[in-house]
Amino acid sequence: MKFHRPKIMGVLNLTPDSFSDGNLYNTFEKAIDQAKLLAISGADIIDVGGESTRPGANRVTPLEEQERVLPIISEIAKLKLATISIDTMNSETAELAVAAGAEIINDVSGGLADPAMFAVAAKTGAQLVISHWRGFSDQMDQLNQYQDIVSDVASELEAQVTKAIQAGVKRENIVIDPGLGFAKDMQQNWELVARLDELEKLGLPILVGASRKRFIAGALAEDALSVSNERRDVATAVLTALLLQRKLWGIRVHNVMATLDAINVVAALREAE
Repeated sequence: MKFHRPKIMGVLNLTPDSFSDGNLYNTFEKAIDQAKLLAISGADIIDVGGESTRPGANRVTPLEEQERVLPIISEIAKLKLATISIDTMNSETAELAVAAGAEIINDVSGGLADPAMFAVAAKTGAQLVISHWRGFSDQMDQLNQYQDIVSDVASELEAQVTKAIQAGVKRENIVIDPGLGFAKDMQQNWELVARLDELEKLGLPILVGASRKRFIAGALAEDALSVSNERRDVATAVLTALLLQRKLWGIRVHNVMATLDAINVVAALREAE
């Protein structure tokens, strides 16, 4: 069987408070340098975000978000570094980002934060990532009650997909994301990863974003906060390699090179088999 190579979505956070790289790319020059590094390292997609979704994060205004992301998206588009994704929960930001050069709308709220998001996705024709989500960062840790984590995530995702299609989004433009880390405790995240094949029954491409998240760090040390980004990146690459037995559309990561290395090792092994 031919090896299916997933797309690599490199994370570019233009925020002062993201959990692993907040305030690192706080000038135009630093942000563009990082975008170039992601592209050189092998990113197929650069996911540009201007609002942190780490647990407990405060929301920013759409205007502040737009001031952060739009100049960077325009420059990345001008330089033709990679396909651009806008990581936003705001429909207005999404529409302006697509006008500036983004081709993908990555909405971690899956259309729940802003009901106009699906109309914007339909109007622009952008590819739309619908993630599983139950509430904003300041409340999501209290929203992790499930009868069955995978069945519940699948049915809630399916409901949002149905709404998107009813709003005019083409089914072939939709990608789903299990929303690892959002309204899920460590054990629930691992169970969701272990049973990812059950989400394949929805018949839609799947994006997984596990990179550097708390549940990965929790597998390495009792105190997850003590685990460095370097160790989290290695663990993320290992998980990526294991997940490649499934047919994923994409992997969203901070360290593109480590992920590409993991993919290349698995590809070499598959070819030898």
